[in-house]
Amino acid sequence: MKTSSIHVIFLSAALLFSGCGNKEKEREEEEAKEADSPADALQAFADKAKEIGNRETVDPIDFRKLKELLPEKAGGLARTEATGEKSGAMGFTVSTAEGKYKGDDGESIDIEIVDTGGIAGVSTMALAAWSMAEIDKETTTGYEKTTKIDGYKAFEKYDNESKSGEINVLVGDRYLVNIDGNDITVDQLKDVLKEIDLAKLSDLK
Repeated sequence: MKTSSIHVIFLSAALLFSGCGNKEKEREEEEAKEADSPADALQAFADKAKEIGNRETVDPIDFRKLKELLPEKAGGLARTEATGEKSGAMGFTVSTAEGKYKGDDGESIDIEIVDTGGIAGVSTMALAAWSMAEIDKETTTGYEKTTKIDGYKAFEKYDNESKSGEINVLVGDRYLVNIDGNDITVDQLKDVLKEIDLAKLSDLK
């Protein structure tokens, strides 16, 4: 779930916040259609939505601390760029650090670390909707699934034909780590995550 612009975060969060009730109802109805037990599915989503809505918002940390977690190399590719910013719009603020990595043969990896503290639960629904779902899908060329990595909820997607994929991890219901790769193997993609200290990220305040 790569973010093309930080302002998309704010817009998505604000729209979701303003129409949260309708979105929750729509999602509940969809979950009910697909679940073996509609009542259980509705209750599970209602509990999650309530938990998210009750979370305390905090000021995002300095993006420079996030930049420190960007590895010098990712999946064997050298880092060519490291940027960061703390941006706000419509009353919401997030800190973001992004690293770009390139190989000699056109391979590329992007790592994005986002502190959504300023919009807490709303951002989780807007930017990591997969964290409230169970996904397990295979195609003729690849797969996508929700899983757990080092105890954190995560989403994996990879296509063998295009040799592209992504891994997204939600840390502490606050930080998002998004990794996108092109012309790389699935093992390279997974190795990139090992080069990011998720435990240290979780402890940042």
